[in-house]
Amino acid sequence: MENRNFQMDTQWNIIHYPEKPTGFGILIIGDERHFVDESKCFWTQNEGKLAIINQLKAAGYTIFSSNLYGRNWGSESAIELAQRLYHHVIRSEILNNKIHILAEGMGALVALRLMDKMKDRIRSVILLNPILSIKHHLEQEKEHKFFYKKLIKELSLAHKMDQKTIESTIFSMNDFVHLEFDCPVKIIQVLSGGKSYTQSKLYQQIIKPSEINPTYILPEKKPQLGKIFIKFFNNHETLL
Repeated sequence: MENRNFQMDTQWNIIHYPEKPTGFGILIIGDERHFVDESKCFWTQNEGKLAIINQLKAAGYTIFSSNLYGRNWGSESAIELAQRLYHHVIRSEILNNKIHILAEGMGALVALRLMDKMKDRIRSVILLNPILSIKHHLEQEKEHKFFYKKLIKELSLAHKMDQKTIESTIFSMNDFVHLEFDCPVKIIQVLSGGKSYTQSKLYQQIIKPSEINPTYILPEKKPQLGKIFIKFFNNHETLL
């Protein structure tokens, strides 16, 4: 069996099985394009992402992911479901109970909350092109009226607030909340487009400790991501 799809709270989830499991699991939390349905997911439909899945499986990792209510923007319901998925997978599969997390884009908002709520269950975290601040992300989109309105609508639906309330709530947040990590964290930014350069400057302002230096790669180096992920995860598996 290569993978298993199942539902929890109306949301589809998927587990990808390696041929030779090592007993280590990876939770993938996708960006706003991510989806899981009854037979497939974004990471198997996208050629570049599928290559990463195959590399991780070849290295022995059991990989699991959830639809997480679509464009959840770090909502409480998405965080709760991610925790439930973790417990389900740990109960149903033969895995070490300390998992790795691989989060992309918007998925970083869920990952950051899980790192706080599940400190003793997380082995290491990779954040790929992460959105670390909703406020900063909203400010970036202000000049693009269509995308800004769309984003406000998504945030309103995800957090179950009307659009005016969610907008004022986000803009009343502190400009920078310093993030402190209790587990090994690697941030990788693919430098493509102006937004990614702006985002990369933000990391220096909100991340503590400062020794977490983001890794910047050019778009043509994206095929190397699988190897980078595996090397980082391997480095944090000596202590069970």
